[in-house]
Amino acid sequence: MHLSKFFLFCLFLFVEGAATAQTLSTKNQKAIDMYNEADNFRVRGQFDQAIKLLKLAIEKDKKFEEAYYRLGITYRSSGDRNSASEYLERGLILTSYPIKQKTYFGSLADNYLRSGQYEKAKVNLEKFLAIEKTDKAKIDQVTVWKSQAEFGLVHQNENLGYQIKPLSDTVNKYPMQYFPAITADGQDLIFTVRYGRAHDDNEDIFVSRKDNGKWLAPVSLSNSINTEYREGACSISADGRHLIFTICGPRGCDLYETKKEGEVWRRPISLGPNVNSNGWEAQPSLSADGNELYFVSDRKGGVGGYDIWYSKKDSLGRWTRAVNAGKPINTKFDEIAPYVHVNNRNLYFASNGLPGFGGFDIYVSEKNQQWQEPKNMGAPLNDFEDQYSFVVTSDGANAFYSREEGRMKSKIYRTNIPKELQIRSRGNVVSGVVSDSQTKKPLQAEVELFDLKTNERISVLVSDSVNGRYLIVVPGKSEYGLHVSEPGYLFYSLHFNYEEKDQDQPLVIDIGLQQIKKNAVAVLNNIFFEFNKFEINSKSFTELDEVVKFLKDNPTIRVEISGHTDNVGDENYNLRLSQKRAQSVVDYFYLKGIAPARLIQIGFGSKKPIKSNDTEENRQANRRIEFKVQ
Repeated sequence: MHLSKFFLFCLFLFVEGAATAQTLSTKNQKAIDMYNEADNFRVRGQFDQAIKLLKLAIEKDKKFEEAYYRLGITYRSSGDRNSASEYLERGLILTSYPIKQKTYFGSLADNYLRSGQYEKAKVNLEKFLAIEKTDKAKIDQVTVWKSQAEFGLVHQNENLGYQIKPLSDTVNKYPMQYFPAITADGQDLIFTVRYGRAHDDNEDIFVSRKDNGKWLAPVSLSNSINTEYREGACSISADGRHLIFTICGPRGCDLYETKKEGEVWRRPISLGPNVNSNGWEAQPSLSADGNELYFVSDRKGGVGGYDIWYSKKDSLGRWTRAVNAGKPINTKFDEIAPYVHVNNRNLYFASNGLPGFGGFDIYVSEKNQQWQEPKNMGAPLNDFEDQYSFVVTSDGANAFYSREEGRMKSKIYRTNIPKELQIRSRGNVVSGVVSDSQTKKPLQAEVELFDLKTNERISVLVSDSVNGRYLIVVPGKSEYGLHVSEPGYLFYSLHFNYEEKDQDQPLVIDIGLQQIKKNAVAVLNNIFFEFNKFEINSKSFTELDEVVKFLKDNPTIRVEISGHTDNVGDENYNLRLSQKRAQSVVDYFYLKGIAPARLIQIGFGSKKPIKSNDTEENRQANRRIEFKVQ
């Protein structure tokens, strides 16, 4: 499950030349025996023993060219790139054969690139391309490396203002912790823990909760989630109640989901064949509303090696067949660790196939109907090491990600995001409890968010059946209507205008639903009129249609539609205006098939304010349409 198992080993495109030549350059049998014995240790990851034997082989024959090459790549596998370059350079001097030189040029270029020595990397890459003319896979790889070397040369000294710090040892208490996920309210940090440093050590999902601004000691997320199998690389919905995660077992890695009721996680179930395949699926990212899923797979039909794929839920809540995210997100090489921001417009991911600093860099793409060309997140966040599993807070100002701390050791870090790289569309978190307004009993109600300008439903969720809690993310740069409904209750609506400015402070709004009975009143907060006019603004259609649905679902009730104004201006004029506005709403209901006998229209002018008329905000609240059960 951990990234290093699948991605951090070097791509050995160049080992067939010097490293696997059938005819060795030495006649010394003892040197040959040590060389062969060393390779048995190398392939098992026992690098110290392999290095010792290869050095002994070189002592037996100082011109044993293949031993220098193999010693170089063994040092590279062990993480000692300086020693790797030293022995590769020494081996290169010993051969004049172009096919062997080409192998050295490729391996040296990779090694220099991954240690930030971009000029040396570029020189070796150009030498490789001057020799290799037929192997397209190698040419493609080296061409990407060359673009990265050139990118690194241009950007290696920049500092965009990242302030990167590891989380405290309270969180980073295990040998390895990685793939963080965070709830939209920023209060729960969920991540994968590996208990040891071996590839076969168990992995579980842990959570650290914030208390007074500090992260508490992580605990196992749930015994129903963590098992004898390896669980990890998870993603959680904005409200913290829908988790998708990876389980790796005898048959490979697949994606599973579980939902939370109260404080209890349900038994996980597989996402099924529309998402999981015979290939490898992992590293999920769930959209804020829980209806869209991005993940990584090496299945057939992709653009490159590991690709980013996505699936959406249909109208019945089932995951549809996964689709490749395509270009420009995916390349011929590897794209991993996607994270779709809660605004559903920014996708962060890691790639080793785009111009960058070498290895895996973090990129961001913005959706404008389609995903746009990815942008490198810059230095010092990105460097010649591998970066991945990057998740961004709801306000777009900070991020969490994991970094290697040597072989089989990692920590979770926090960083700010420089202003020029912050998201343009900032969402805001609205949360609270839905309950019966009289009994205070928590309700499992449907919460819908609509973009009033497009009449499009942005997201829908259900408040918790045990405690009534809900949390929803309101994206920026538009006007939104929030509708809450439950059978047997009068609907409830809220209005959010984020078109002119972002709202960064989370809102807590508890919602008390009224039972449907005589004199129950609801304010239609998303009915709009132009100044001094009674024609309904098109932004009102979403809410009006919700009321129509309510009336059709409750065919026996009669309602009063009343218009109200503030106290500015002539009262007789305000009275007439309020009557005409109420009539416009009633006329709309007539057109939608509601029987006239069920509707009463009345205008009150400024006679029934719900707030004092001393501020513009209060006067705006008084300019309203109300819905009253008769």
